[in-house]
Amino acid sequence: MTLIDAEENLIALAEALRPGLLRVSRLLRREAQKAGVSALDAQLLGTIFKQPGVSGGELADAEQMSAPSMSAHLKRLETAGWIEREPPGAGDRRRVGLRVTAAGGAALGAIRAQRNAWLVRRLGALTPKDRRAIGAAAEPLRRLVDER
Repeated sequence: MTLIDAEENLIALAEALRPGLLRVSRLLRREAQKAGVSALDAQLLGTIFKQPGVSGGELADAEQMSAPSMSAHLKRLETAGWIEREPPGAGDRRRVGLRVTAAGGAALGAIRAQRNAWLVRRLGALTPKDRRAIGAAAEPLRRLVDER
């Protein structure tokens, strides 16, 4: 197999995966909305939960969003009682980190439950062979999108 063949195989694989991955992503965002949370709010809550102490500026950079836009989103999450600002640290008195509150954790739990219920219903409609194939692909797909 030449390099060109390998590249063509990767392009074909990308073409085969992209529509399904986009559709799954869109449907999972819709499930978050059914739990009463916008897709972006769910994303931000999840990121803050995984990275307690993250700053608004770091979130804006990660989401490729302007600082004022991110500030408005964070204000809405704070007003809802889902996040809170940590007191500035001793190292940098200007830096304010964020953390998810108990109410935010409950909202995140509701989102996950809604999304999991949707996935369970859809997976249950597949054959055992299809479920095994998806199970085998789960870890490589996670690595595919892991940003580290």
